[in-house]
Amino acid sequence: MTLKKRIKKIRKNRKVAKFIGLLGKFWIDWWFCLTKVEQNGYENIEELINSGKFIFALWHSRLLLPGYLHKNMGCTVLISNSADGEVIAQVVRYQGNKTVRGSTSRGGRAALSEMVRKLKNEKSSGAIIPDGPKGPANKVQPGIIFLAKKTGFPIIPLSYSAKHFKVFSSWDRFILPWPATRCKLIYGNPIYVSKSAESTQLRENMQKLENVLNELTRQADLSFGHSPEKISLK
Repeated sequence: MTLKKRIKKIRKNRKVAKFIGLLGKFWIDWWFCLTKVEQNGYENIEELINSGKFIFALWHSRLLLPGYLHKNMGCTVLISNSADGEVIAQVVRYQGNKTVRGSTSRGGRAALSEMVRKLKNEKSSGAIIPDGPKGPANKVQPGIIFLAKKTGFPIIPLSYSAKHFKVFSSWDRFILPWPATRCKLIYGNPIYVSKSAESTQLRENMQKLENVLNELTRQADLSFGHSPEKISLK
C-alpha cells in the first residue's frame, strides 16, 4: 500500500477524523481570533438570516472565514463523501453546524433529498459550495438551484478576501488569510428560485448565481488591490 493510500485510509477512520476535526476547529478559532473583518451587505439580509430560511452559497476557495464567522447557527452543510470530506464534516459539527454527506458526483441525489428534508422539516438553514468538491472552479453546479426550488428558500451568495493571504496551488486556488490581517466579507442580495421554474429558468438562475459570486469575489479582491490575474499566478 502506498503512503498516499495509507494516509487516506487513516483519514477515513471516524475516530481519527473526529480528533483531527477537533484540532481543526481550535486551529481555525486561533488563526482568526485577531482578524479584523469588515462585513458589507449584511444589513440587507439580516432579517432573512434571523428567519433561518436561507441557503448560503460560496466558492470552495473562499469557505474558511465564512465558516468561522457563522458558527453555532445550526446550519446544514452539504459535504462530500471523500476522506477529506469526513475531516471537514467533523470541523463543521464542532463549529455548531450540521452536515449531510454527498456531492454532485457521489451520492448527490440522495444527499440533496436529505438536504430538502432537513431544511423543510427540521427548520434548518443550508449551505452549499456550488463548485465543490473538485470543480470546475467558480462554476455553479445545479444542486443548489434544485435545493432552492424544492424548499422555497432564497440563496444568499457571499465571498471574501484579505489584505494578506497565501494562495495554494490547488484546483480552486484556495486562499488562507494571514493571522491578524484585514478581511472583507461581502453578502449579495438574495436569489429566489421559483417552485414552478423549468429548465430554461433554472439555467438562468445558475448563471445568475455564478455571475454574482464571481462579482462579489472580484469586489472583495479589488478592495485590497488584488487582481484576478495576480491571484491566479500566485
